[in-house]
Amino acid sequence: MPSLHLLVKGRVQGVSYRVSAKEEADRLSITGWVRNTPEGHVEITATGSDAALKAFTTWCRRGPAHARVTDLITNPLPETPFTGFSIRRG
Repeated sequence: MPSLHLLVKGRVQGVSYRVSAKEEADRLSITGWVRNTPEGHVEITATGSDAALKAFTTWCRRGPAHARVTDLITNPLPETPFTGFSIRRG
């Protein structure tokens, strides 16, 4: 299955972005992780079907209700298997 690295910029910390991203990833059967960066962005690694990753990327451009995404940078990764989708700290 394909894997992506996503960097979400804007007002994405302090708005439940990571928790909401995990819920969306779980709903779409995507594995990987999400974390905040020291620069104030959100970083995500996601593995799933092409259709699931497309839907997840669309969601990431919008995020949860109080987020304001100004930029989403996506890059393909070599297939990276994960067990589940986790929220990483720090």
